[in-house]
Amino acid sequence: MSDSIRKIIHIDMDAFYASIEQRDRPELRGKPVIVGGDPNRRGVVATCSYEARRFGIHSAMPSRTAFKRCPHAIFVPPRFEVYRAVSTQIMQIFHDYTELVEPLSLDEAFLDVTHNKFDIPSATHVAREIKQRIYERTQLTASAGVSYNKFIAKLASDYKKPDGLTVITPQQASRFLESLPIQKFFGVGRVTASRFQEHGIHTGADLKSLSEERLRELFQERGSMFYRYVRGEDERSVEPIRVRKSVGKETTLAEDLALSEHEEVIRILTDLAEKVERRLVELDLQARTVVLKLRWSDFQLMTRRATLPQAFQAKEVMLHHIQDLLDQVGPQGHVRLLGVTVSQLEKRGTPAHHAPTLWDLA
Repeated sequence: MSDSIRKIIHIDMDAFYASIEQRDRPELRGKPVIVGGDPNRRGVVATCSYEARRFGIHSAMPSRTAFKRCPHAIFVPPRFEVYRAVSTQIMQIFHDYTELVEPLSLDEAFLDVTHNKFDIPSATHVAREIKQRIYERTQLTASAGVSYNKFIAKLASDYKKPDGLTVITPQQASRFLESLPIQKFFGVGRVTASRFQEHGIHTGADLKSLSEERLRELFQERGSMFYRYVRGEDERSVEPIRVRKSVGKETTLAEDLALSEHEEVIRILTDLAEKVERRLVELDLQARTVVLKLRWSDFQLMTRRATLPQAFQAKEVMLHHIQDLLDQVGPQGHVRLLGVTVSQLEKRGTPAHHAPTLWDLA
C-alpha cells in the first residue's frame, strides 16, 4: 500500500472465550465447546468453538437450542476475569506498535499503523508480526484484516477465519465489495437483508447499482451510509479513547407486534436484557439508568428511562424497571423495533456515594 494512504488493521481473536477454555483444559481440544449458560435453564450461548459452529451453533442462541443441535457439546460457564486478563496482554502487544488502538471489545480492535513505532512500511508485515506475537504470548490465534479504512479492514478480518490474514488494497476494494453478500455489509441485519432481497439486492454489485436517493427512500439516513460503504468510502479515524456511554441491544421485528401481546413483548425484552447483562459482565461495568426503546409501526421512535439509586448489572433489575416503563406506555399500538439500553456506566465496585443526587443535578 502506498505511503500516501492510511494503513488500518482490524484484529479479531478466533472464538476467543472458547479458545481460552480449550487452551487451559487440554481435554476440550478438538471438541465442540460452548461457553454460556446451562441448557437445562434459560441460558444463552456467549460463544463456541469452531467444532461446535459446524452444527450451526452461534452466539446469542438459546443454550437449549444449541444442545438439541449438538447433544455431545461440552457446556462451560464463562470466566470473564480470565478473558479480561488475556485481553490486557493482547492490547499491550497492540500498543507496542501504535498508540492509535481502538478496542471494540475484549477480543477485537482497530489499529492505525500508518506511522508506527518501528517505522515498518508494510501494514501486512505489522499484522503478521502481531499475530505471531499474540500466539507466542497466549497460544491463541487471531485473524487480521488490512486495508485503507476501518470498514474494509473489518470485512477483511472476517474473510478467512480462523488464523487468517487478508489484505484489501484500494485497487482491489471495488471487486471485493461488489462480490460480497448483502448481509456482510455493516448495518445489515436479518430484517434489513430481507428488505434488500425483496428489491432484488443480493450482493454488493446489486447495491452499487442503486442511487443514493433510492437508498434513502428505502432506508432513510442509513441509505447514505450504504451508498458510501459499497464504494469503499469510510473516513472514520481510529479513536484510541472510546469513553463508553451506554450498552444496548435492540431487534427489528420481522412483523409489527401489538403491545397487547404482552407475553411475546416480555420474551423479546428478556432476551435483549440478557444480552445487555452479558456485555456489562464482559466489560466489568455496571449502570444506573435503564432505557426502553420502541419504534412504532409508523417509524416514530419513543424512549422511556428510569434512573436507579444503586448501580446494577443483573437482567432481573433491568426487567423489573422495563416492565414499569412498559406499563407507562400502555398496551395500545404496534411496534416494529424493541430495544434495551443502559447508561450512566461505571466500573463494577464503584462506591455508592459517587451516585449523583438531586442536589448534584440542581
